[in-house]
Amino acid sequence: MTSMADLIEMARAGDGDAFRDLIAPHRRELQLHCYRMLGSFQDAEDALQDTLLSAWQGFHGFEGRASLRTWLYRIATNRCLNARRAASRRPAKAWDIPGVEPPEPTGLGEVVWLEPFPDSLLDGAFDAPLGPDALYERTQSISLAFITAMQVLPPRQLAVLILRDVLGFDAKEVAEMLDSTVESANSALKRARAGLQRRPPPSAGREPPPVAHSEQEKAIVAKFVGAYEAADLDALVTLLTDDVFISMPPMPLEYQGRDLVLRFCAGIFSAGRRFDLVPTRANGQPAFGAYLRGSDGISHGVGLVVLTLSGKRICAMTRFENSVLPWFDLPRTLPGR
Repeated sequence: MTSMADLIEMARAGDGDAFRDLIAPHRRELQLHCYRMLGSFQDAEDALQDTLLSAWQGFHGFEGRASLRTWLYRIATNRCLNARRAASRRPAKAWDIPGVEPPEPTGLGEVVWLEPFPDSLLDGAFDAPLGPDALYERTQSISLAFITAMQVLPPRQLAVLILRDVLGFDAKEVAEMLDSTVESANSALKRARAGLQRRPPPSAGREPPPVAHSEQEKAIVAKFVGAYEAADLDALVTLLTDDVFISMPPMPLEYQGRDLVLRFCAGIFSAGRRFDLVPTRANGQPAFGAYLRGSDGISHGVGLVVLTLSGKRICAMTRFENSVLPWFDLPRTLPGR
């Protein structure tokens, strides 16, 4: 078996297979890092490819003073910072559900480019141990609420927060990754933490969600599917917290409060619209491909719904467009029941 040192020397000499073998254990965690930085699955994939290309082109300069993993995170972080500075964020989208007039929203969201991350791609993303400075549990650090809250931070503060509090790199490592001083990195971290405290996500301070795939989670999910597919608002209301929150990126409309959310759902179910839900998982949370039953007997994919749970209730629902369905291996249509 070829040693790590031999693979490094072979890669430095231009051996592409050796380079791929070196990178393979880090690929998934780098993809997730880019997603945390950018909040967009598509942008994260682009940043990952840019990172790997840059690493390959510059591998002759890898001297081993830092670990290969740290070196790769330095490249990925700076590629993501460049992407955030250069990108013109995709604009918000107007309401486009025909025959449905939405109620007046509670507010308009800032992070309209947010996209979900498939749980199927998390395998291998958590293999490396977290550093001693990590503050967030892994499940929390991939939740939609946490990803959304981070996206409103200035890019450099965001990078420091992820590297220190999510991944657990120490202050000296982070300063070197960002070509900064330890004092500057610590100052950015302090401001980032304060920024998150000023804008807590909808799930902040709540009862934690049930364990993934637990019987408690399965019970809530089953009740939600039954209520939603039957368009049973009375059953749905029993599952929601009083201040339940709905968002719909890339549409900026946001709704908060049980009564308003039920009015919104009533509009979706109006005119006899009925749906089939196909289970999946996104960002460590229960999710469903939503399929509108057509008059032709075929159900057509109209979006992806991700649930945020608190105890035995649903405290947030996030609806994404049907363009994300292929990322979850979900079909565009379902045959009639």
